[in-house]
Amino acid sequence: MSGRLRDRSSSQAKRHSHHQTTTTVAAVAMPNFLTETLPCPFGELATNLSDSALRETAYEILVGACRSTGGKPLTYISQSERNSERTATPTLTSTASLQRSLTSTAASKVKKALGLRSSGRKKVSGESDSERVKKAVTIGEMLRVQMGISEKTDSRVRRALLRVAAAQLGRRIESIVLPLEMLQQLKPSDFPNQGEYEAWQRRNLKLLEIGLLLHPLLPLDKTDTAPQRLRQIIRGALEKPLETGKNNESMQALRSIVLSLACRTFDGSASETIHWADGFPLNLRIYHMLLEACFDVNDETSVIEEVDEVLELIKKTWVVLGMNQMLHNLCFLWILFNRYVATGEVEGDLLFAANNLLMEVEKDSKSMKDPNYSKILSSTLSAILGWAEKRLLAYHNYFHSDNTELLECVVSVGVLSAKIMVEDISHEYRKKRKEIDVAHERVDMYIRSSLRTAFFQIMEKVKSSKRSSNKNQQNQLPFLSILAQDVSTLAFSEKAIFSPILKRWHPLSAGVAVATLHSCYGNELKQFVSSIGELTPDILQVLRAAEKLEKDLVQIAVENSVDSEDGGKSIIREMPPYEAESVVSNLVKSWIKTRLDRLKEWVDRNLQQEVWDPQANKERFAPSSVEVLRIVDEALEAFFLLPISIHAALLPDLTNGIDRCLQHYISKAKSDCGTRSTFVPSMPALTRCSSRSKVSGVFKKKEKFQKAQSRKSQVGTTNGNGSFGIPQLCCRINTLQHIRTELDVLAKRTIVHRRSSESHVNNIANGMGKAFELSAASCLEGIQQLCEATAYKVIFHDLSHVLWDGLYVGEVSSSRIEPFLQELEHYLEVLSLTVHDRVRTRVITEVMKAAFDGFLLVLLAGGPARAFTLQDYETIAEDFKFLTDLFWSNGDGLPVDLIEKFSTTVKAILPLFHTETDSLIEQFKYMTAESYGSSAKSKLPLPPTSGQWSPTEPNTLLRVLCYRSDETAAKFLKKTYNLPKKL
Repeated sequence: MSGRLRDRSSSQAKRHSHHQTTTTVAAVAMPNFLTETLPCPFGELATNLSDSALRETAYEILVGACRSTGGKPLTYISQSERNSERTATPTLTSTASLQRSLTSTAASKVKKALGLRSSGRKKVSGESDSERVKKAVTIGEMLRVQMGISEKTDSRVRRALLRVAAAQLGRRIESIVLPLEMLQQLKPSDFPNQGEYEAWQRRNLKLLEIGLLLHPLLPLDKTDTAPQRLRQIIRGALEKPLETGKNNESMQALRSIVLSLACRTFDGSASETIHWADGFPLNLRIYHMLLEACFDVNDETSVIEEVDEVLELIKKTWVVLGMNQMLHNLCFLWILFNRYVATGEVEGDLLFAANNLLMEVEKDSKSMKDPNYSKILSSTLSAILGWAEKRLLAYHNYFHSDNTELLECVVSVGVLSAKIMVEDISHEYRKKRKEIDVAHERVDMYIRSSLRTAFFQIMEKVKSSKRSSNKNQQNQLPFLSILAQDVSTLAFSEKAIFSPILKRWHPLSAGVAVATLHSCYGNELKQFVSSIGELTPDILQVLRAAEKLEKDLVQIAVENSVDSEDGGKSIIREMPPYEAESVVSNLVKSWIKTRLDRLKEWVDRNLQQEVWDPQANKERFAPSSVEVLRIVDEALEAFFLLPISIHAALLPDLTNGIDRCLQHYISKAKSDCGTRSTFVPSMPALTRCSSRSKVSGVFKKKEKFQKAQSRKSQVGTTNGNGSFGIPQLCCRINTLQHIRTELDVLAKRTIVHRRSSESHVNNIANGMGKAFELSAASCLEGIQQLCEATAYKVIFHDLSHVLWDGLYVGEVSSSRIEPFLQELEHYLEVLSLTVHDRVRTRVITEVMKAAFDGFLLVLLAGGPARAFTLQDYETIAEDFKFLTDLFWSNGDGLPVDLIEKFSTTVKAILPLFHTETDSLIEQFKYMTAESYGSSAKSKLPLPPTSGQWSPTEPNTLLRVLCYRSDETAAKFLKKTYNLPKKL
């Protein structure tokens, strides 16, 4: 890194042929919002002393130090002057040959080390070309001009120093108190007027006060009276000019006190070095004035070509000012940096030079442990770091694609400053510093801060743009959609422009940047999502934009993390998914719930109003089913119109909900309609017959009426609202059949909806089939239940008076099946005309099964009003034949094989009615013994009623005996079970 910045001057020299070009190009480097004035980090003097006074003092020390070290003044002659002087002024050239001279072709080592480019020769301020030809200009002369010292002042200073040298017999500059000697050697006659002399005297007295009393190198002894006496002398001299004659008493007192204070040492030993200008911060402020001379007075952004020689002379003052190389580096660093800032940040070379010098300061700080140095180091670096971080914490406002080189330098300055300060503080407090990567932490902070700032600036810009566009009815994209696009642009710009620079300090710079943007946008998205009430196109647009942005950001993070130790896991963990798809899913689920709630509400409302009238439409199904299916179809249609990409995933939510609603409708459609057990009468207790059971008139008309009434009360299971009549039951059956048919239509229509946009149509088809299979199964179950209920209602409720209360009551021959068949035929005609073609056979079949059950129930559980002889068999068999013929209807009714299938039980039991009584008893005993084993040998148990009639089932055989009009049967039943003759 240091080499990269140090070698910068060679590449820049090629790009900049002259200073004007340099200034123009450098001016573009960083936006110059306002020229800053940074406070001096060296500290303020305890008393007022102007910069001009400090500068004049600095010049006096410089001239004195140069004369004190011996040798002749250095003379500077440019190459062009040397060439001309060879012919024009050979004597000067001869003199110049004895002195160290520079040429414009001699490259400055200091500039090269700092990365500053060399420029062409500059004219010395205040001198014309003719004057420069006439005399050679010494480095000292150039310094005078650079420091703004007039020739008269310079002459007076040199004259005074000559007198000092004569008086002190050649003592070196560090062995004298220069202000004291100057006060004694210069008289009012050396100044243009008395006022100027008095001002000069006050300045020197203030210097003594500052250097010896206010900012001494060694702390004052509180018991020493010298400081107080010096204050009194200075205070008096400020009111009345001090007499400075050699033998003057006041002057002698002043000299005595000053020397006693200036000659003090830390250990009390004698020293040739006098301490009057080496206390902090006086020495740094004076040195500051000297270093300022390194800048061209005609171009405040340019370091002079003679900087090497100037610095060589300036370093001669170190012995007076208590300076060393480390303090020099620190001061020069501040001078370069401050000059860059103070001149509007237009000359990037100065900042690059400061950065290179900062690297030297970093080395110095590790070995220099002086508390004064640490204090100055901390204040200087704090000022530099504050300036740098102001820019780096919002680097998007200051840097762009054209000045990334400058960004690299500012980051280096900031990071180095922070690093040095951390190490210096740790040393100062003797802490065992925790190993931390200061550069990594700082750059991480800069990236996050600047990206957050840039994000909120973009957000405000988008808001402002939206407000104006809303007024003009333009750009109706949702705010967060536009923001997502702009954030994506910012992320890719960051990756292309800044991340390659910042990666030198932070390998995952691009990842940190996109993680920050991801978090910023995520916070806005979270607030947006929390306020969503329902799904709208704008909301979907925002969520799609968020999903795209997230993919862009994650892609950048992954690409940036390829070579990282953890593969970028740490960055990815900082980017919890927006889960836009999940948000969409939840919104769609909410939408689905709203639709399903509405559907459920419509189902209940329509069912309350439904009367199940088959005449309501020509299809003879309930109008409510039409309305419910219409709402279902609309819900499916609206679902597929939603602009989402996850129809397939959420389709089961909708279809399952529809399925539940339809099941609710089906359940209501079949509820309270009864079942087989609802209409089948309970079986009377077993009795035995006697020969008198057949006596005519035993079942009187009145008793018969009462029995019928009793039977009707047993069978009555319907409500009185007319919704459960046979036509209404048929309408319910038709409705369920209609729903069942429409479910297949809905499934096929749904597949058509998705065929154009989904590749997995088969999966959707399967999903739909599974989703509606429950409703379809409920329809089948409901149709079966309603068919059975209708059949048993017809046989055991509506035709009870001709079947249960009429068939074979009393004499068999006089109460045969014909009345029942006549009324049953009417019901069959009504059913055939009312129910749907596809369920007609099922309904008639259920009626037939109910009729067969009813016929057997009359024979086997008809009560004591019924009794059968062996001779009745033929009549009964013939009646059953008439019953089966009714359902066959000469081939127009049910298929023969279907009739045969369900008449098997009746046909198997009928032969028992012409089996001899003794044979029946033996069969009963045998079957009972088979069923109960050894427990039946002592006493035959009473077999329970199973309801499953069979010629081999004990209870069936017992019932045939119970209704056998025969003494043998009656005696067996009396003896075995003691059955009564009557209920």
